[in-house]
Amino acid sequence: MSVMVYALSTCPYCRQTRKYLEENGVDYDVLEVDLLEGQEREDAIQKVREISGGTAFPVIVIDDEVIVGFNKKKIKELLGL
Repeated sequence: MSVMVYALSTCPYCRQTRKYLEENGVDYDVLEVDLLEGQEREDAIQKVREISGGTAFPVIVIDDEVIVGFNKKKIKELLGL
């Protein structure tokens, strides 16, 4: 199972998401979009738009499922926690 979190370093919901995943022992990758620069940042923002249809954070991708925002119930369901 792959888990990717697109986040902002200043976003409280992004921090809650990461904390929840860590507390449950979930391995995940994270990309803090606001810490990127130049083309790398533009590419990441475009990717978030493609995945989620907007630029709200966090965007959590669990396998092929996309969750926008910290939705603990949906995260728990998709991860089988």
